[in-house]
Amino acid sequence: MPSTFEKLASTLRHVRSGGPLFSSGDPFGSLYGVHGGFFKTSTVDGDGRWQVTGFFMAGDLLGLDGIGSGRYQLTATALEDSVVAVMPYPLVETLSRESPDLQRELHAALSREIAREHGVMLLLGSMHAEQRLATFLLNLSLRFRRRGYSPSDFQLRMTRADIGSYLGMTLETVSRLFSRLQHEGIVEIRQRHVRLIDADRLRAISEPA
Repeated sequence: MPSTFEKLASTLRHVRSGGPLFSSGDPFGSLYGVHGGFFKTSTVDGDGRWQVTGFFMAGDLLGLDGIGSGRYQLTATALEDSVVAVMPYPLVETLSRESPDLQRELHAALSREIAREHGVMLLLGSMHAEQRLATFLLNLSLRFRRRGYSPSDFQLRMTRADIGSYLGMTLETVSRLFSRLQHEGIVEIRQRHVRLIDADRLRAISEPA
């Protein structure tokens, strides 16, 4: 969670694995800093199917999608037992008017969310399946590195079905691509445990042809 927001947290909230932090259509009231654990966000697409829109770990901010309309647009679900810092938005809004630092931090968080959504659109619109998965793994690796964890040895908190939904691929395609990457000696996979063996080759796959 951004340090300038930490002072605004009114309480810590525990969310059980599989439980919702908030649901699409709920009245917007707070922003949530992920203190520990892992979340996914999702929405219902035009065909009535759930579409995963993002994954969030410690240090990330949830709930920004509710600022404009006054209602959360997405559903945030815990992928493991998790803890969030609750920051009432009226307090955030009031103090951001008084504190240039807080206002800049809020604008930066909104900018990162816009950039993330743009990145997802680019991922789905211009990359073939193997590029999408390689980019996804490299992005996770970078996020773990930034938080002080191993960038090459980590657990996937989300299911392969979740990954497929996020990347616009079927579960079968995700499984086949993981098997191919493992067969080629680029990654090692044991259930949800992933070890990046050859990050350079993974980066080569992720780059446009």
